[in-house]
Amino acid sequence: MINYGFYKELDCSFAEAADLILPLITKHNFSIVTQIDLKEKFFDKLGITRPQYTILGLCNPKLAQKAISVEPDVGLFFPCNMVVYEKADKVAVGIMKPSKMMDMIENEQIGAVISEVERHLQQLFDEIK
Repeated sequence: MINYGFYKELDCSFAEAADLILPLITKHNFSIVTQIDLKEKFFDKLGITRPQYTILGLCNPKLAQKAISVEPDVGLFFPCNMVVYEKADKVAVGIMKPSKMMDMIENEQIGAVISEVERHLQQLFDEIK
């Protein structure tokens, strides 16, 4: 298992996973600021056919503002990424753990904000079933 993110597999279709996940993102005060369909990009740019693979860039504006107030350059780590992709007959879901960035940031004050962001992402993730 990965140690830099939350990860689980769902027994549903890709479309069903999207129907489940999208309302939870909003419920937890995140919004999708970027959405990258790698299946489409790989086909368009490389002619490669792959299973569904989407990267969602999540942002909680209140927490983002709090983080930037403490450490302006923390925006280099924005947005928080979530991946949703087909894996055999399942759908894999992963969300990055912001705490894994801490070793790279030399500002101890940002730790509390990053912990808060991670707590919210963990709650969102726990509700994905």
